[in-house]
Amino acid sequence: MSDNPSLVLRKIKDVAFEDRPVPVVEDPHYVKIAIKATGICGSDYDYYEHGSCGSFVVHDPMVLGHESAGIVVEVGKAVTSVKVGDRVACEPGVPSRFSHEYKTGHYNLDPEMAFAATPPIDGTLARYYMLPEDFCVKLPDNVSLEEGAVVEPLTVGVHSNRQADTRFGDRVIVMGAGPVGLLTAGVSRGFGATEVLVVDIVQKRLDFALEHGYATHAFNSKGKTTDDLIAYIKKAWDGKLPSVGIDCTGVPSCIYDAVTSLDKNGRYVQVGNGGATLDGFPIAKVSECELTVKGSFRYTVGDYQTSVDLIANGKLDVKPLITHRFAFEQAIDAYKFFGEGKAIKIMIAGPK
Repeated sequence: MSDNPSLVLRKIKDVAFEDRPVPVVEDPHYVKIAIKATGICGSDYDYYEHGSCGSFVVHDPMVLGHESAGIVVEVGKAVTSVKVGDRVACEPGVPSRFSHEYKTGHYNLDPEMAFAATPPIDGTLARYYMLPEDFCVKLPDNVSLEEGAVVEPLTVGVHSNRQADTRFGDRVIVMGAGPVGLLTAGVSRGFGATEVLVVDIVQKRLDFALEHGYATHAFNSKGKTTDDLIAYIKKAWDGKLPSVGIDCTGVPSCIYDAVTSLDKNGRYVQVGNGGATLDGFPIAKVSECELTVKGSFRYTVGDYQTSVDLIANGKLDVKPLITHRFAFEQAIDAYKFFGEGKAIKIMIAGPK
């Protein structure tokens, strides 16, 4: 094994192991992390399968991976918040410290964001990765490194629920039971929502949501209409409708169903990325029922720490999400397996 083995996407469906230079701590506020666990995200696979994700296009070879946790092995001379040996979750997006977005606490919207495995920035599927100390979140003793890697998609769920102002007593509908949808639903429960409905067309995912407490209700929308969904909700919730809707799919029909099913004064948040424009959006519902509509993009100040706290305090068990594990040497096979759609969350171990 080389000094810094890395999984590199060379072109569409062409990934290979390469020995990249071992990063050197030059900035006094940076730390070097030995990566021990990395999950595969849908965006990673989009780059692998299509060479792009949304508006981001791979033009040059790029190291994959951004859902990671590891152990600090070296720190810059000015680092005070972590030390060698600390186990950390790696927040993979570093903004410009001079941007307006950073200064106003919305650094996730910084146009100069350097985000792992988003072209042209290399990702975390390597032996070593570098981050500023304040983008390393320490893991308590009762949180494993694998759980630490799940913190990244979990934090997408945290941010979307914060955008929705989810709180005790809310009734939440979440569209999509992929990893982000499941985690978003779980966060809704962790934030105090008393009823959480997950909607999908894959019954196995819906059963998973109920079995592991990510949702209180599940609805299989395959072959069903919007009226069918609303009828189910009213029957299950004694005539009440959702106060919060979160779409994690980007699918127009899912967006329509989520917005249409909301109660008056409901709050709607868009997480899933679909097309650049959307026909058929129920805009009359928004005005007539005074809905609040927001977007949600990645995560920002405090979201990562909240995710770690949710796991550490037993509010959300993310371990069942990890359905398949691969050694680092099997990472290429892991990406091929991801495309078969049999896993919920694939975890790749760090290089030995």
